[in-house]
Amino acid sequence: MIEALVTGRVALDLYPEQSRRALEDVETFRQYAGGFAANVATGLARLGVRTAVFSAVGDDGHGRHIRKFLEAEGVDCGWVATDPERRTALAFCEIWPPDDFPITYHRTPTCPDWEVTLEDAGVDLQVAAAVPLLYISGTALARAGSLESMVALARLRAGGPHHTILDLDWRPMLWASAEDFAAQVQRVLPAATVVLGGDREWAAAGLDPSAPSSAVRVAKHGPDGCSVHRADGSHEDVAPIRVAAINGLGAGDAFAAGWGYSLLRGFDQPAHAANAAGAIVATRHSCSAAMPSLQELESFLRSGILPGPAPVAPR
Repeated sequence: MIEALVTGRVALDLYPEQSRRALEDVETFRQYAGGFAANVATGLARLGVRTAVFSAVGDDGHGRHIRKFLEAEGVDCGWVATDPERRTALAFCEIWPPDDFPITYHRTPTCPDWEVTLEDAGVDLQVAAAVPLLYISGTALARAGSLESMVALARLRAGGPHHTILDLDWRPMLWASAEDFAAQVQRVLPAATVVLGGDREWAAAGLDPSAPSSAVRVAKHGPDGCSVHRADGSHEDVAPIRVAAINGLGAGDAFAAGWGYSLLRGFDQPAHAANAAGAIVATRHSCSAAMPSLQELESFLRSGILPGPAPVAPR
């Protein structure tokens, strides 16, 4: 049985092996499965959550690499479609520690995960409606194909008994305007039981995380921790975990995975596991391959000692 379904952006991440260099000066890159859906799904799977992805890749080597990586991690890729025409999206980054990691996306004017429909991927709507945890990401709202899929999933879930996490996932270079982003967020917001976003993402969505809501609203403050605003009106500021960042790009996706894992396992304070998962990933080079195992996360929460290199999936 699927415990979590993660939707949205997948890509091949090409990350420089040389830090503090502009993209034009990088000599070599390392490839990873990446994008919100691939990263969060890997994070959940490594924490023992039975996870599936709804997205799409191209009929190319990059798409096959992503699929092979996710399957090796134990992620169900039965609803990852293969687009016969469009190429798998790419993402290049620069690494300027501690807090500057510019991204250059190769996904416009469109790409497979923006065009995929529920029908394309063969999604079983009854299963999608009943899965204990669904993730919807903001980037999937930026084009008509995936937007309509997200809206359809949101309608299936609205008012239901299960968890639906909306990760605002605001990437300004992929939108015509913040106003357009905010308008599309409103179409899926009623289904959300949890909304995650950084301070700038909340502002772009035109939302106040402290406003009364039936959803738990989490404002991430980067290196300054996060604030949790609950449906009963209570509020908690969660202190940050200070680490020496190597690449902060995957920390938000690790946070989302840690939060979802905590919800599914019934933990009272999901922010603590989420913060810890994000801190671990920030100290590693990649995003998906950097996600902590359950043993690493539990050990870090107990001891405060950061784990070593990222775990390697069985092949």
